[in-house]
Amino acid sequence: MLRAAVLTISTSRSRGEGEDESGQRLSELADRIGADVVASEVIPDEREVIEERLRALADQERCDLVLTTGGTGFSPTDVTPEATLEVVERQAPGIPEAMRAASREQTRHWMLSRSVAGIRGSTLIVNFPGNPASIEVAGGAVAEALPHALALIAGRRGHH
Repeated sequence: MLRAAVLTISTSRSRGEGEDESGQRLSELADRIGADVVASEVIPDEREVIEERLRALADQERCDLVLTTGGTGFSPTDVTPEATLEVVERQAPGIPEAMRAASREQTRHWMLSRSVAGIRGSTLIVNFPGNPASIEVAGGAVAEALPHALALIAGRRGHH
């Protein structure tokens, strides 16, 4: 069974302001691809906190997949991509490219997403937008490829 974690990155949600609908959407996506969500957390938009949690989920918790939501826009406090790039060892640019391409038909601001994806050890980390509707669109674009990507990271070769 694949082990997944969901990180909602939002200072206001981490203070208990509002419901974490985006994290729920990512948990549902993880379930759809056959992953067991072993951790679901809400943390503030603070680069050091994000980096620490990503490292812990990959290195100590041994999650196969970490899905984040929030902090990928142009606001000065949106630092999720920078934190992710600091943590990953290899980038996986096709994943966020596919997510942005899928969003093109849904929003005229599709190109403003700064989401990134990459691999740390045997963990795939993927940044999703903070908007729940955007998560559905982006998730639909990459859901089919994620299990194959995770199998490849784990060293299991399959048919391309």
